[in-house]
Amino acid sequence: MAYQVILIESNQAMLNNMTAVLRQSSEFELAATYKDANAALGQSGMFRPNLFLIDVENAETLDMIPAFVDIFPDSNILGLVSQWNADAAMRVVKGGGLGCILKPFKTKDIIEAIRLYKLRGKSGLSRIISFFSPKGRAGRTTMAAVLALAIAKKSGERVALIDADLQFGDLPIFFDIEPKSTVVDAVQDVKLLTPLNLKSYFHQIKENVYLLSSPDRPEYAELVDTPSLTEVVRMSCNLCRYVLIDLPAGFNPVSIGMCKLSDTVVVMAMINNGFEIQHVKRALGVFKEQETRERKIHTVFTRVNPCTEEEKLKIEQQLGYPVSDILPNEYKMISIANSGRLSKGLPMDSLLMQNMSRIADDVISGKR
Repeated sequence: MAYQVILIESNQAMLNNMTAVLRQSSEFELAATYKDANAALGQSGMFRPNLFLIDVENAETLDMIPAFVDIFPDSNILGLVSQWNADAAMRVVKGGGLGCILKPFKTKDIIEAIRLYKLRGKSGLSRIISFFSPKGRAGRTTMAAVLALAIAKKSGERVALIDADLQFGDLPIFFDIEPKSTVVDAVQDVKLLTPLNLKSYFHQIKENVYLLSSPDRPEYAELVDTPSLTEVVRMSCNLCRYVLIDLPAGFNPVSIGMCKLSDTVVVMAMINNGFEIQHVKRALGVFKEQETRERKIHTVFTRVNPCTEEEKLKIEQQLGYPVSDILPNEYKMISIANSGRLSKGLPMDSLLMQNMSRIADDVISGKR
């Protein structure tokens, strides 16, 4: 069945170009064209469209996306931009549309965009969750990897794992892969990318789980600048419902930039000699200085023994801040991760995995 298309474009030359492309394809039936979005909104109902292609480079038209979604809830809605614009794409998705594509387009671009954006998951903005620790060996990478697998399995939605520990990222080792592309390649090419070709830079780990790997060599970290990495993350949100970012230990421009971008930051520390609580307290002070209402900070302490509610309350009293989770030491999980078998099976009967499963449920439901 051909798509019944309404095309809205204010530039006459561009409108003519795209009209010709659509009319040459048997997969699209161009029902009507409009230069004015208000006219399209009022008149398109008679054509029973199931696809709107809307020029969103005009701010007024971009504001109307929710109205199109409300009046035509069963239609696919794609925004049209002449160059990739993460802000416009985000507003289209927030308004209930699928996302954006570049104009002028080829018909295969439309079909691929609809397919990819629908595979992403539920409508609405993606979640960006960063995993930060003041120092290393806090279990940050393991938690990010296990949560990605659990969220994808439970939600059926796509999850992106981005290894932003640029010098010593371990996620490729955890999953025993040798990726063809890394975050360096994506950052270097970002000005030329859209979500349709960014997907090839990710390595599929399991169904609905995709990894953008850390650089092959520590010195390549210098090739990754925070603004370009920010663009890669924001573009990834068009492909995946959840974007999980594993950060390097400590504050640096990348970790600060990714935490600012995230709607949730998980601050982690391993209980060892008691200094870790002070480290987390100091880190929370930095986050408090740059805090926004939109961002949530969750604290997680690992290798807690005994892993009891009483111990959690004790840590909270010392920290002076709510503790979201305490996790036990789990040698079996460490062995699985270090041997590259993380995607092949998780010890679901362990206390650690029971906690991870609960956390995944909370993320999916929006409780955290």
